[in-house]
Amino acid sequence: MISHYAFFLASRPDDLTPTHISWQPSVNAANHHTDRYANTELTVRRGQAFAITLYFNRPRQNGESLGFVTEIGPSPSESHRTRAVFNLSEAGGSGWSAAQGPSDSAAINFTISSPANAVIGRYNLTLRVTSGNQIFSRYLGQFVLLFNPWCPGDDVYMSNENERQEYVLNENGIIFVGNARYIEARGWYYGQFQDLLNICLTMLDLSLYYRQDPAMDVSRRGDPKYVGRVISSMINGNDNDNGVLLGKWQGSFHSHENPSRWDGSVVILKKWRQDNYRPVQYGQCWVFAGVMCTVLRCLGIPTRLVSNFNSAHDVDRNLSIDKYYDSSGRSLNISKDSTWDYHVWNESWFIRPDLGRAYNGWQVLDATPQEQSRGIFQCGPASVLAIKEGEVGLDYDTLFVYSEVNADCNRWIVYNDGTKKRVYCDTEIIGRSISTKAVGSNGRVDITANYKYPEGSSEERQVYRKALAKILGTSVTEGRTDSPGGRSADTMRNPGIAGKFKLAEPPVFGKDINLVLVLNNLSSERKSVRVDMSASTILYTRRTVAEILKAATSVELGPKQGKHIRVKIPYTHYGRYLTTDKRIQVTALCEVMRSNGLKLLVEKTIILEDTNIIIKLPRRVVVNRAVSLEISYANPLPEPVSLQAAEITTFTPRRAGPLQLQVDFSCDKFSHVKGFVTIAVAPA
Repeated sequence: MISHYAFFLASRPDDLTPTHISWQPSVNAANHHTDRYANTELTVRRGQAFAITLYFNRPRQNGESLGFVTEIGPSPSESHRTRAVFNLSEAGGSGWSAAQGPSDSAAINFTISSPANAVIGRYNLTLRVTSGNQIFSRYLGQFVLLFNPWCPGDDVYMSNENERQEYVLNENGIIFVGNARYIEARGWYYGQFQDLLNICLTMLDLSLYYRQDPAMDVSRRGDPKYVGRVISSMINGNDNDNGVLLGKWQGSFHSHENPSRWDGSVVILKKWRQDNYRPVQYGQCWVFAGVMCTVLRCLGIPTRLVSNFNSAHDVDRNLSIDKYYDSSGRSLNISKDSTWDYHVWNESWFIRPDLGRAYNGWQVLDATPQEQSRGIFQCGPASVLAIKEGEVGLDYDTLFVYSEVNADCNRWIVYNDGTKKRVYCDTEIIGRSISTKAVGSNGRVDITANYKYPEGSSEERQVYRKALAKILGTSVTEGRTDSPGGRSADTMRNPGIAGKFKLAEPPVFGKDINLVLVLNNLSSERKSVRVDMSASTILYTRRTVAEILKAATSVELGPKQGKHIRVKIPYTHYGRYLTTDKRIQVTALCEVMRSNGLKLLVEKTIILEDTNIIIKLPRRVVVNRAVSLEISYANPLPEPVSLQAAEITTFTPRRAGPLQLQVDFSCDKFSHVKGFVTIAVAPA
């Protein structure tokens, strides 16, 4: 609740002095869409007037004029636009103005307006009283100014009200995880209004940018692309800058938090503050993205989460991902490049005057610490349109994001003598089913077309060649194959067979996995094929955890003939090697005998399905009334575990509207099985 009044003491009885101030909290908060913030200071949005009422010790006399001063940052100055002096009814060069409204002898009502490009943050407000040749100043208090997506003059202006409700005001989110063939929805609580505003403002003051030049840093906080880039550097703690989270993708999480434990941003940000701004351990991509979404929405920048499936990390920046396997088909962790089953980043909405109007709109920001950008672990903002058009030289980090969604994937066999042979180049596997939450619902929207033209189309090929040419500094023809990033696989001979893995039944955690390798002879000649199969548990980053199966067989294929090879992976083989990612990668390296080494590599990633958590609720849920719900979960394992069949829980919703209820279940044999439900809480 914002304090309605503040009181002042007069220095001399004859001076015109404010005795107290009303910040008009209810009216201002409603008009500025800030009524849900939990902080105690007046919080308003730039480019829009707010009202205050000043009570004075006596009526104002002729010859006395009033004005105001706003200041922000450690060294406020008019040249940096961090200090503004403006009198009543005068439009100053700063863009700030004040006007007097209907008043009486005891109190004067004012409206104060900020420019639509004002610096955001915590301001000091001072009253200036001019009487003759004397000027008296009276400090009135502080207020917080935010970005304003409702103001047409603001760089973050968003014209659609439903989108503003979703991307600025919605505290509940959905993160899409899994892989391109099995996409799962995971709930996330942003909680941007839950007493986090001071934490978000402190985050800006802890950045390396602020430490290097505090006055200049504060002066640039009116620019959403600058603020977004700073926040992307502060969500991770890799630069020794008091960042919010440390990342960890493998190894033990003992004595710290497994990233799968997190369900929302509020606990993380408050723990960061409680630990004196030491990085919280640990996070992974969806955690970094969820926390950054909270901070940017809190500051008023429209932001959403985006999941890119089959996401590439192109370390050498040649638009090509190299994956290596040994001669039996086992994946080798020797490449600097990588492909993740999914990667989650943010998009924020603002204009790009630095690039031109065509690049306004959604901009990619990524806080996951993958690569340094200009010496700091930060990424973006990169215009989504610039990514689609292959303009990889444009600021910021467009090349890196372009590779994430559109690199080639080369697969190599590494023989015992160390020689390498490229056996396949996949030009379409990277950047699949790019997804975000729908406006106003929990549905998934595929936005792949925002990032690239359809795979295999002439437009997509043309854009790829343009991007590669910008990297190489020369033109690239369509048939180019000598570059590591070449799109053509013509130099690799076709083995004349095709293959794929098929699941015989849905893969369920705790059960044996049954699948079939389907091999087809595409030629009119008989073929003998040696098949080396391998299966390993992996992380969602596709890094191997443990090999759980290795087998070899041979099969004879007649002309145009197909055959099935059955594969079984018992629970007893994989159970103790699974991580919370619950992933298994199966590969088959198929060598056509007497063909001078022609090989086919078949690969499949399996995500094991969990038994669903069942959440039973009453048909009607009303604000401020206790609700009983039943949570049940069946043991999926062929062995006993320490769990209850069902649990009755009671909670009381404190606000009407949509409420996301999350359940996280762990026991002695597995952890962090998640479920969620969105509840429509009715008003009392």
